[in-house]
Amino acid sequence: MNNYSKTELHPFDPFLPGNAQLFMLGSFPPAKNRWSMEFYYPNIQNDMWRIMGIIFKKDKNYFISTDKKQFDKDKIISFLIKTEIALSDMAKIIIRHKENASDKFLEIIDQADIRSQLFKLPKCKAVVTTGQKATETFCSIMNISEPKVGQYCSFLFMNKNLKFYRMPSSSRAYPKPIEEKAKIYEQMFREIGMI
Repeated sequence: MNNYSKTELHPFDPFLPGNAQLFMLGSFPPAKNRWSMEFYYPNIQNDMWRIMGIIFKKDKNYFISTDKKQFDKDKIISFLIKTEIALSDMAKIIIRHKENASDKFLEIIDQADIRSQLFKLPKCKAVVTTGQKATETFCSIMNISEPKVGQYCSFLFMNKNLKFYRMPSSSRAYPKPIEEKAKIYEQMFREIGMI
């Protein structure tokens, strides 16, 4: 057994503002030595907050601190509340088989209770997953088919019809330029009516 084959408990609480219209789900944060802040999508090399900057602020560096070494957590949280976005991850406990954030080397030992988290978001219109493992896990929990990247399917939750979007990963390992990823995410926000 190598040093990385050990269980890890998810380090962040779900971020569930009661006004959220969109619930975004990843798989699990990278190892702590890759964090630039203590919040979702913490790796400075991950482009999620750059994608949001492009779409909502017309500036891919909007959420990056002045020292360029970390994301501005306070600015991100303020944005999420104002924009009505909730965040969580599909895994509660994982084994990381290699020292990286690749879904390929993550084994989910215990899933997060996504149903109870979604129940706390009465205004939610859509759920989005941002990676393959998150998508597969969500589809398994909700017993729905996986949509193609950039597309959605509908599902019923608590007698309410919600959209489920499969978005491209914000990891730079996913082979698509950030501008193309931003266009796909922007289309989703437009379809939901959030921009």
